[in-house]
Amino acid sequence: MEEIMNIPVNQYPSIEQMTQQLNAVKNSSTAAGRQITTPFSEILKTKQAAEANELKFSKHANERLASRNIDLTDEQLERLENGAKRASEKGINESLVMVDDLAFIVNVKNNTVITAVKDGEDKVFTNIDGAVIM
Repeated sequence: MEEIMNIPVNQYPSIEQMTQQLNAVKNSSTAAGRQITTPFSEILKTKQAAEANELKFSKHANERLASRNIDLTDEQLERLENGAKRASEKGINESLVMVDDLAFIVNVKNNTVITAVKDGEDKVFTNIDGAVIM
């Protein structure tokens, strides 16, 4: 038992001095580049803030997009997101957002697309309190 944890036996006359030495090694290794972890609560808040700004599609909306062969381009998706944001700024709760020949019903509070309609289909929209044409 000549060495314990690379520390020679009998080098430290007391436990307090040993503790101080171990703490000094621990602090220097942290300062020397060991990554300090971010608290979970901070990571969660960051993730929730990012998701709050992201437009979601309900299961129903995804089914309608698929069944109606609606493929959104990145540019159309960006315009849809901007339309939902503008509806929110105007205090609209349930909005019709028109992008090109596509119509979307958006629950603005939840930032969720509820359904999607393509030009040439029935064009009766109920339970909306505003419209945004992009």
